[in-house]
Amino acid sequence: MLVLFDIDGTLLKSQHAGMHAMLDAFHQLHPDRRFSFDGVDIAGRLDTLIYNEMTSNHGVPNDPESHDVFRQLYTTKIRSRLADCNTVIALDGVIELVDQLAKEPGVELGLLTGNYPDTARIKVRHAGLDPDQFRVNAFAMDGATRRDLPPVALDRYAQRHGSPLDPARAIIIGDTPNDVDCALHNGFRSLAVATGGFPAEQLKACGAHLVVEKLSPTKPILDWLLSHREPTR
Repeated sequence: MLVLFDIDGTLLKSQHAGMHAMLDAFHQLHPDRRFSFDGVDIAGRLDTLIYNEMTSNHGVPNDPESHDVFRQLYTTKIRSRLADCNTVIALDGVIELVDQLAKEPGVELGLLTGNYPDTARIKVRHAGLDPDQFRVNAFAMDGATRRDLPPVALDRYAQRHGSPLDPARAIIIGDTPNDVDCALHNGFRSLAVATGGFPAEQLKACGAHLVVEKLSPTKPILDWLLSHREPTR
């Protein structure tokens, strides 16, 4: 069984530390331009797509080398910002749920997120979680769209365990319609949590298998997740 967590709005909130760090990086690289996220959709999207839209909107280079330079500077900016003032908090029930799942036999944890790998680990660590608990991951660089990420996670699960996993034994936990969509599109189960910017009613309308207001109390959520674990023979 594979349980994949989205990060922002699901595991944690950072008071927009990532957005601020992105703007810091853009402003340092292009001090003659004024950058903003006006008109750019952020929720549930890949950082690569956000970067592409920002560069297009503001008329700055968008070649692979420029992207690599931006990623490195963005990582430096968010690390420095959170070292100076940690604004990241784990959401209700998150630490308890992750810790309990990590102890369960036959359960693998991972991240399925629009974040870049390095910035994902920085955020997770500042929320009081151990990034190494999440061992099967799919990040922004792993696909052109969010729908491309679940197959990447399945491939990495198979590489780690030496055998494939039935998508029905994989669950994506997220807070946006994009999280629900990428799960359903790939035959995964979807647990949607209304701790981001989308109300429970909207997440239910997207077709999530289970919708909760938050990831606490832990026990009923844990029981639902484990009910999809493959029975022991």
